[in-house]
Amino acid sequence: MDLTGRLLIAMPGMEDPRFAHSLVFLNAHSADGAMGLIVNKPIEGMKLSTLLDQLSIALARPDLDSDLFFGGPVESGRGFVLHSTDFVSDLNTLMVDDAFSMTATQDVLESIAVGAGPARSLMALGYAGWGSGQLEREISQNGWLTCDATVELVFDMPNEEKWAAALASLGVDPVSLSATAGRA
Repeated sequence: MDLTGRLLIAMPGMEDPRFAHSLVFLNAHSADGAMGLIVNKPIEGMKLSTLLDQLSIALARPDLDSDLFFGGPVESGRGFVLHSTDFVSDLNTLMVDDAFSMTATQDVLESIAVGAGPARSLMALGYAGWGSGQLEREISQNGWLTCDATVELVFDMPNEEKWAAALASLGVDPVSLSATAGRA
């Protein structure tokens, strides 16, 4: 099972509060583990301009400013930009699939700051990571549902609506979900 390029939807019984009602885009998934970014949890009071100021990068236009997201609890001081495939860094870009790429080098921020970056992007600090077999166990224990990732859901939808919209894409109403797992 390769979930690269898909979304993880946290179930109501998620015990880790950092992941409660989270929607995680999986940048990579293999037998060795998984890596993803939470795409619906902006960091309160933090904007891209705040980060750019710290890196001495001038933001060319105020309309280019955007939310900074809590990408996950691993390496929370490191930045990752999930973006459309119309931008490729000269240094290193991970091409996830036909719609999504990820770049973790400063040149993407410099391009975004002057309006020459990807058409759609989301800047996250930190990431969510799982060791070999860990994510599969969490899914089997009713921790996560999975759904297809769409550009509209990840980049265009209001953050507070993304979790419910991901569930709706599966035909699931959030109020019908149980926090406990069962076996038939």
